[in-house]
Amino acid sequence: MQIMIQRIHIQILKKRLLEEQRQFIQVVFGPRQIGKTTMVNQLTAELHVPFHYISADGVIASGMQWIEQQWNVARLKVQKENNSNEGILFIDEIQKIENWGEVVKKEWDLDTRNNVSLKVVLLGSSRLLLQKGLTESLAGRYETIYMGHWSFSEMRDAFGYGFEQFVWFGGYPGASFLINDEQRWKNYIQESLVEASISKDILMLTRVDKPALMKKLFELGSLYSGQILSYSKITGQLQDAGNTTTLANYLHLLDTAGLLAGIEKYSSTEIKMRSSSPKFQVYNTALLSSLSEYTFEQAMSQPAIWGRWVESAVGAYLLNRSIIEGLKLYYWRERNYEVDFILKWGSRIVGIEVKSGLTIKPKGMDAFCKKYKPHKIYLVGGTGIPIEEFLSTNIKDLF
Repeated sequence: MQIMIQRIHIQILKKRLLEEQRQFIQVVFGPRQIGKTTMVNQLTAELHVPFHYISADGVIASGMQWIEQQWNVARLKVQKENNSNEGILFIDEIQKIENWGEVVKKEWDLDTRNNVSLKVVLLGSSRLLLQKGLTESLAGRYETIYMGHWSFSEMRDAFGYGFEQFVWFGGYPGASFLINDEQRWKNYIQESLVEASISKDILMLTRVDKPALMKKLFELGSLYSGQILSYSKITGQLQDAGNTTTLANYLHLLDTAGLLAGIEKYSSTEIKMRSSSPKFQVYNTALLSSLSEYTFEQAMSQPAIWGRWVESAVGAYLLNRSIIEGLKLYYWRERNYEVDFILKWGSRIVGIEVKSGLTIKPKGMDAFCKKYKPHKIYLVGGTGIPIEEFLSTNIKDLF
């Protein structure tokens, strides 16, 4: 997968490690199977300084001493292999170690005092636990790089995906060689990606009293991707659903694992946004397709069905890119009026309406513009921006 070298993430990391002085710990995080480890492997092939790469996957949770041991190995390599006192330590799946932030802070500060120029890269797939460790122990000592799911242009350039293939099969590079055997592909997505993400990035690291409920919530939310559903309606469709607080917490955990998000309704008041019904959105349309009873060909032949997938592909792109670019993503609905997506950057907002099928939607954009006066509005699909072109657009350019 040589295309990884061309991704913006590796260029950013390469610049920070090779062209800049030791200033911050670099934290690379993102969902499973989107190329974090591959990126490091390709980067290390280009390095001309000593480095030490190790993964915490399989290390006992209370392995704080393990981090110190690996740090000492990296220091030793720096001493032995060059005279410039420079080197790089890569620790993958760092969130698997309890209280990892404390020992990383101790070792980083020790190197700072001793003038050891050991640069550090931490990688992980649990956004929740990474952010918790960073904010509790490493304030002022780190920078982050979020690697989202692969985009249409990346899958096209790397694997020759056409637009329709990307909409259905999504952006998992490791699954690309299976798309000609669709049932095998679906099994791989569910068993090797979804189950691993839930079991390793959520259940092993966070207390979940009802894991079966959380998995059912993921399946229901994925199948309803692109649709707004109140928690009370969700409760009615799930057995042993508990209260809405439990469901909201489980949805948050699925969000941090890069699986399923609940987009909030846009409002001028924070309280109304937080109390709104979520609009379900998968991070990768492969998650929706792998659960569907349809095949690729069957879905494409039905405009109403295919329209749902196209809208989910647009939503997944906006969701991933908004995290990368530091933007906020919402939807808007009032009475019978609705706008598919609202992007917020600082004080400016833009409205995005997706026209992907034969369904005629209420004129929600007119009502939204009258109430909020957005910076810009866009129609994607139909007579607006071609969807294929939109999926390759830098979303900050929309402002």
